[in-house]
Amino acid sequence: MKRSGIAVLLLMACSSSLLAQDRGFGIGVMAGSPTGLNGKLWVSAENAVDVGLAWSFVDEGYLHIHGDYLWHFPDVIRSSQRFVLYAGLGARLGLGDDPRIGVRIPGGIEWWPRNTPLDVFLEVAPVLDLTPKTTFAFNGAVGIRFFFE
Repeated sequence: MKRSGIAVLLLMACSSSLLAQDRGFGIGVMAGSPTGLNGKLWVSAENAVDVGLAWSFVDEGYLHIHGDYLWHFPDVIRSSQRFVLYAGLGARLGLGDDPRIGVRIPGGIEWWPRNTPLDVFLEVAPVLDLTPKTTFAFNGAVGIRFFFE
């Protein structure tokens, strides 16, 4: 009886891990502040690394690069569709007249259309820039990614 319980737990852990691996790596576009390319790599059933290479139109404009570690909460929204909330922690680099280095705290919602290799997302990320001076800002974007399995 105890062995069957352990086997069931192992099967559940492996199947949730396989679900994440099925999503694999995705690349797409995001529009907002910043606007550009976005990539996402699933590292477990609930965690992913998200990166962006984009243009920010704030001030005189600058190249924006960010990387975030994300936690996903797939069971919060009950629906016939797959809506997933997420939150994370990351960093951003702004390359322009005054280079910026900051901390991002992204959060958002993703829609995973069934039977497609796509996700659509809406994200807001408060940013605490540490250089060239300490300032507070926001990033926000809507985007879509295609996942390669």
